[in-house]
Amino acid sequence: MSQSLNSFADLLRSVERSAVHLEMRDAYGVENEIEGFAAWKKGHRLNPADRESWWRPWLDLVQEVTGKGVTMRRARVVSEPVSDYIRFEHSGTFTNVAAGEDIRWLPRRQASDLALPGNDFWLFDGRVVQFNIFDGNGRWVQTDQTEDAATARLCASAFEAVWERAIPHEKYTV
Repeated sequence: MSQSLNSFADLLRSVERSAVHLEMRDAYGVENEIEGFAAWKKGHRLNPADRESWWRPWLDLVQEVTGKGVTMRRARVVSEPVSDYIRFEHSGTFTNVAAGEDIRWLPRRQASDLALPGNDFWLFDGRVVQFNIFDGNGRWVQTDQTEDAATARLCASAFEAVWERAIPHEKYTV
């Protein structure tokens, strides 16, 4: 099922307790980040003092959802040395943190004994799983969503295993 930002935003707004996101790719080729990545490679960096220049509407949505008491956590499993794309993500992650997300990083070599789903996912309130399917070049292909209890338990367990080992954003250096 493909999903627009608006329907994803509606889904995220419906969350009552928690939204967790596991990312496992070393590069993404998603449309809304290509320009930012190219600018970053040319030396552009986000200004911590200029909140208006940060990624909108995503950060507004995060702030809205966390403002009503929802816990948002994101874990990223990354290869080391990290790719340029991960350096780009890391350099801008302070904006996600400022908006209310808690983010951790796990070096891939520390995840070898973890059972992880084959795709990145979001887990909403421990019951709705949204898998984000990407092609080999990191371009988003489709979204698959399920409320299957066994799949939700698998994703919750995988996320918590990564989270337990992962390094908080403010302590992880690239």
